[in-house]
Amino acid sequence: MWADLDRVLLKSSELAPAEFQPGEDIKSVLRDYARVLVIGAGGLGCEILKDLALSGFRDIEVIDLDRIDITNLNRQFLFRQSDVGSFKSEVAAKFIMERVPECKVKAYTCPIQEFDEEFYSGFHIIIAGLDNIEARRWLNSMIYSMVKFDKDGEPLPETVRPIIDGGTEGFKGQARVVIPYKTACYECTLPMMTPQKGVPMCTIAETPRIPEHCIEYAYIIEWEKAFPNRKVDKDSYEDMNWIYETALERAKAYGIEGVTYMKTMGVVKNIIPAIASTNAIVAAACAAEALKIATYVTKPVDNYFMFMGQTGIHTATLQIEKDPNCLVCSNKPGIITIGKNSKLKDFISILTDSNSKYKMISPSISCGAGILYMPKPPALEEKHRFKLDLTFQELIDQGFYGEDFLTVTDQTFINSMNFNLVFRD
Repeated sequence: MWADLDRVLLKSSELAPAEFQPGEDIKSVLRDYARVLVIGAGGLGCEILKDLALSGFRDIEVIDLDRIDITNLNRQFLFRQSDVGSFKSEVAAKFIMERVPECKVKAYTCPIQEFDEEFYSGFHIIIAGLDNIEARRWLNSMIYSMVKFDKDGEPLPETVRPIIDGGTEGFKGQARVVIPYKTACYECTLPMMTPQKGVPMCTIAETPRIPEHCIEYAYIIEWEKAFPNRKVDKDSYEDMNWIYETALERAKAYGIEGVTYMKTMGVVKNIIPAIASTNAIVAAACAAEALKIATYVTKPVDNYFMFMGQTGIHTATLQIEKDPNCLVCSNKPGIITIGKNSKLKDFISILTDSNSKYKMISPSISCGAGILYMPKPPALEEKHRFKLDLTFQELIDQGFYGEDFLTVTDQTFINSMNFNLVFRD
């Protein structure tokens, strides 16, 4: 392994920036200094952990709260059948340390939101192999909240933590480098996300035509009838099997074939078929970027790498520009134009609309006069619920809102966001 690394770490290169100094000292950076956090130990995370260990990194920590399912074994190669039911992060860490004994990997089995700024600031590089947008947005928000500035308003380098974000979708994949206040952040790229396509409820309930309609019916309608006020545990075999069997009965009634347990998991968990080779390519790109950042052996990608394997092997690198009005990295309040006769609930709908740039989940709203709305705890929600049906003119007339900025908090972000309202005539 080191023989291969020596070819790039011990020789000068015209491609390397001025900071690169070939020699044994640069190898000691990987062995003794660099600390890397990997978030996710699934299909992408397994590959990333392997690549980091074989690239000379010796101090790695990994977070993943999922347990190993038998369906993971076809591509998540650090796991064996005897590992089914165990935590992915713990099994992956143990496997890496057994194969690369000098590498230390520490595992965590809780949500990333349970860790604070002190924890994340303890790493030099953070690599995200996450499978959902909400967690990526939260992590992006956390890394930006950690940055401190000098008297001239410039970020202090010692407080900047780069994120390398990898993602795959079938034959497609991407790896991006986010350096706070230097490159575009994750929030800047939300408009690039493909909106999820929904199925009309009337089709699901009355005229199912394909297996997915039967599964959605069992998941959305029949589950609520059978288990009111209890959410589906998507990691529970018993819950998923109940949905599968219920969907199978409906499919038989309509003469529809193709409902399987695997398809049921795919629909309920919104799983896109994973391809091992795509994971390997994107993970290699992520690990290469980590090596570049840690050693200065060459310049990192600027700042978005795409892999397109649908019809061949195609790659592209492009620079995504910052959104000058980004809620996270612009340090500007959001601006929303709305009518004074619009209701508070209309404003919340703008924030939570999946097709808007905000895509919040459950926002709380306050202003200089106090709380306007708070979705939980239940007692507070009930106390302020009546304001949802008040127009902004009524909120102003009754003293609930003084036409100042609105402060919005949401589980998507670590910090609150400010919004200025521009009222239409």
